[in-house]
Amino acid sequence: MEDIDVPSFFLCPISLQLMTDPVTVPTGITYDRQSIEKWLFAGKNHTCPVTKQLISDCDLTPNLTLMRLIQSWCTLNASHGVERIPTPKPPISKQQMAKLLKDAKSPQQQLKCLRKLRSIANVNDTNKRCMEAAGAVEFLASIVNNFTSLSFEESSLDGAGIEIARLSDEALSILYSLQLSESGLRNLIGKNGEVIQSLTRVMQNGNYESRAYAVLLLKSALEVADPMQLVSLRPELFVEIVQVLSDQISHQASKAALQLLINLCPWGRSRLKATEAKAVSTLIDLLLDSSEKRTCEMALAVLDLLCQCAEGRAELLKHGAGLAVVSKKILRVSQVASEKAVRILLSISKFSATSTVLHEMLQIGVVAKLCLVLQVDCGSKGKDKAREVLKLHARAWKNSPCIPANLLSSYPA
Repeated sequence: MEDIDVPSFFLCPISLQLMTDPVTVPTGITYDRQSIEKWLFAGKNHTCPVTKQLISDCDLTPNLTLMRLIQSWCTLNASHGVERIPTPKPPISKQQMAKLLKDAKSPQQQLKCLRKLRSIANVNDTNKRCMEAAGAVEFLASIVNNFTSLSFEESSLDGAGIEIARLSDEALSILYSLQLSESGLRNLIGKNGEVIQSLTRVMQNGNYESRAYAVLLLKSALEVADPMQLVSLRPELFVEIVQVLSDQISHQASKAALQLLINLCPWGRSRLKATEAKAVSTLIDLLLDSSEKRTCEMALAVLDLLCQCAEGRAELLKHGAGLAVVSKKILRVSQVASEKAVRILLSISKFSATSTVLHEMLQIGVVAKLCLVLQVDCGSKGKDKAREVLKLHARAWKNSPCIPANLLSSYPA
């Protein structure tokens, strides 16, 4: 397209690009649909970008007059390489959505409905919010609950059960693709925790793809959950979260599982449930296998939380590579990882420092690594914690030949 002047009122106030689907918000300002949807929904903003006024109703009204003007201008400038913008497909209405959901009664009708819902959701974010407001979330959740109400044997062997499992897989993927708002997520998990139990069952019995969607949905939902819901989560949920980590279903699912544990384990009950679910050994194995920065940081963050309880520390010490791998990550991943690793060693040193543990920390080079921390630029937090560990057991370590002479000089007085 040649350089030509585009009328300013054809440009979106946010992106300053030619609008292809102009819509007007309740404040009277017109934006391109894609830009304002990104601002409102992905950016989680609640104000008009131009007027800064709160927008209580996010309905976007198509500006058909402006759309026709833009199309006419494109036609007039076709000789300059301007392509005519096609008329955008109007978003679905709440009435259309309600009828679609109401008509989906039999499994065959539900499957047809699910395919239609996926197509609708793929159009734009306005359709996703309309689906949420019109009851699509409750419809999708009911399909997932229906599958998990069956026993695993029924869903595996019975023809009807297989059909319901197929519906559940499709419903789960659509639920995740909707990227629900905070209120939508709260409504999804409700107060009785039925959906959380259903997603736990999916993680137990579903295929890899469904298990991944389940853990991703749980991560989003539990981020907005009431604290009382978090402390009352069942032990089997922690077992399945840890199993997702162990199975390495996908990089995204593993990150979601780690974030779930980070969000849940500040509570003492949750730490115990995670420890009993073998989280500590799984995290140590993950650290042994992975060198990816964010994965290591998150795994160490979870271990730091778990080592704040006696059971977690005991599990780390029971693992043959526990202390070694934590020490190995210091100064090798990032400043964040180093600080988390030193915090773990401080928890061990404060509360679980038997003579055997102190000897092991000396023999495998943990003490030497802490002395090295004091000599390099790795952040004041890490240095302070390392100094605290070394001071705690100076009598047992300071005069040991296991510490290189060049590092011994930095041993804190």
